[in-house]
Amino acid sequence: MNFSCLWLSKICFLVSVIFCTFLLLFIPKTKTPWRPRTYPQPRAPPLFNATCDKQFALPGIEHAQQKPPTHTTDITHFEDNGNVEDWRAYILGRENPDEKSGGPTDNPEEHQSVLTSSINSSKYALEFEDLFIAVKTTRKYHKTRLDLLLKTWISRAKQQTFIFTDGEDQDLRRGAGIQVINTNCSTMHTRQALCCKMAVEYDKFIESDRKWFCHVDDDNYVNLLSLRHLLASFSHNQDVYLGRPSLDHPIEAIERVKSDGSASVQFWFATGGAGFCISRGLALKMSPWASMGNFITTAEMVRLPDDCTIGYIIEGLLGVKMHHTPLFHSHLENLQRLPLQTVLKQVTLSYGGPDNKRNVVSVGGIFSLEQDPTRFRTVHCLLYPDTHWCPPRKTR
Repeated sequence: MNFSCLWLSKICFLVSVIFCTFLLLFIPKTKTPWRPRTYPQPRAPPLFNATCDKQFALPGIEHAQQKPPTHTTDITHFEDNGNVEDWRAYILGRENPDEKSGGPTDNPEEHQSVLTSSINSSKYALEFEDLFIAVKTTRKYHKTRLDLLLKTWISRAKQQTFIFTDGEDQDLRRGAGIQVINTNCSTMHTRQALCCKMAVEYDKFIESDRKWFCHVDDDNYVNLLSLRHLLASFSHNQDVYLGRPSLDHPIEAIERVKSDGSASVQFWFATGGAGFCISRGLALKMSPWASMGNFITTAEMVRLPDDCTIGYIIEGLLGVKMHHTPLFHSHLENLQRLPLQTVLKQVTLSYGGPDNKRNVVSVGGIFSLEQDPTRFRTVHCLLYPDTHWCPPRKTR
């Protein structure tokens, strides 16, 4: 009996081995043979620490879109008191710069009233209180950049300006007031950090109930009167996206919000380095892709920096075309080519960085280049000669 069971177990074991061997030999023949297929090749994602301006620029090709005229001037040529008077005459619209005393320039209050006269006759009523100007900065630039802005144009728009930074600074908070917002975003100049700050800017604007959202960088001078005059040409209830592209062509990105990424979308964007403005009516329509942290999600899906993502949402998703304007300026362009007689009509100005310190607007007559390397103080004194730290005007 025991011998029969042992023999039966051996037979079963051999049958199992034979069956397994058969399966191993037979199964590969039943598989579908592999054939090579052609798959769509993914595009390389943009650099995380790059802006759209550099990311999509073609090397060796100068941007043609709204290029400043090829008028070059030497800054030092205009550093005399006579030209200062010519500038103030220009601002006030006098036809003859040599017109003697009795004009509005003799009284700072009249000076301001003449500057605002064209604004009061604009198409839509707009008060300075309707503006929300967001200044993006980082802690390491609080002293080197923000101090200059606080002394110049921000001093004339304290209630309209909101500073978005990434580190707590009690000195800055005391100097700028309660409108310093610590975003708690990363201090790195990466795509994620930039989009984090833009997301906070957008949400704070929506909370403010103001009519216009304008974003600028900490190296921009904002001509408040020109800004107000420009915005008063539009209704804040309309879909308005104002800015200046840094490229002469729209950019193309993979569409991952409306599709599975197999398609692409083309759109214009206003470079954040020159500043841009968005009406409240349009900002509210951006809400599904921009509010409550959705801006960061949208930027991650299309892998674009903050200013490009703004353009993507407005043109790519909402189908609203950007209003291209040459009145915004960043350090990416040759600022010395901006004609002297138009400088004080611009909305934003900028200045060159450490590698190109002489890239500033060609205006002098108030301070030397050593005293005012960015030319912001000079521009400010020409716009607001009643500023307490501006040198007194000499009569001719």
